[in-house]
Amino acid sequence: MHHGPGSARTFMRVFLESFPPQSEHTLIFAPPAASLTAVTGAAEGRPDVIIAAQNIYWEEKGAYTGEMSPEIAREAGARMTLVGHSERRRKFGETDAETAKKCVAAVRAGLVPMLCVGETDDERRTGRTSDVVARQLRTGVVELGPDTIAQMFVAYEPVWAIGTGRNATPEDAELMHGFIRALLDELTSGRAAGVPILYGGSVSTKNCAELLAARDVDGLLVGGASLDPVTWAEIART
Repeated sequence: MHHGPGSARTFMRVFLESFPPQSEHTLIFAPPAASLTAVTGAAEGRPDVIIAAQNIYWEEKGAYTGEMSPEIAREAGARMTLVGHSERRRKFGETDAETAKKCVAAVRAGLVPMLCVGETDDERRTGRTSDVVARQLRTGVVELGPDTIAQMFVAYEPVWAIGTGRNATPEDAELMHGFIRALLDELTSGRAAGVPILYGGSVSTKNCAELLAARDVDGLLVGGASLDPVTWAEIART
C-alpha cells in the first residue's frame, strides 16, 4: 500500500530513465489499484514491462463494495494479477479455495495469475513446509487444466522470511523451487519447465544475485526493496 497515482508516475519516470529496455528482462509492476492506470500510462512503449494487479475478486461485477473484478483490473491496464499473496492470506483470511476462484476469474478475464505459496515459521519448524506448499498449489489450480497452468506464474514466498530480513538461503530456495517444479510437472503433464517460479522474501541488493543463481529460481518477487526506484533498478540489473 504505497505510491498513489502521482507518486507512482514519478517512480516510473525515475526508474525507466535509469533502466533502458533489455530483451533479457521482464519487469512486473504491481501498484495499488488506484495507481494501475497511472503506471500503465507511464510504461507505454516498454514491451519489457508488465503491469499486475495486487489482488482481484472472482465475480465479474455486482454489489461487492471495495473489491475489484479482474475485468476492471484489465481495463485499468493490468495483464497479470497476484493471487494468494501471503499478506492476503494472513491479514485478510484468504483461503486456498478462494485462491482457486481468483485464478479461474483471472484466466476468464485474460489475466495471467501469479499464485503465491509459502509456509509460516511454525509450519517450517514442525516440518510441514512441503505439505503446506503442495496443498496451496494443488488447491489454487484445481479448477484449471494443464494447458492453462502451464501459462501461469508461481511465487514461493516463505512467510517467515517476509519483511524479517531472514531470507531463505539459496539452498533453501533451490530445494523448494525444485519441489514446486516437480509438482507443476505433474499438474501440467510435463510442461513445468516453461512456468516461471519466483522467490519472494526479504530480497535485497545484497542477496538478489545469489538467489537468482539458485537452480529453478526464475525471478524475484520483491517487496520493500522495490519501493525506491533506484534500489529497484539495481536489483533489476542483477
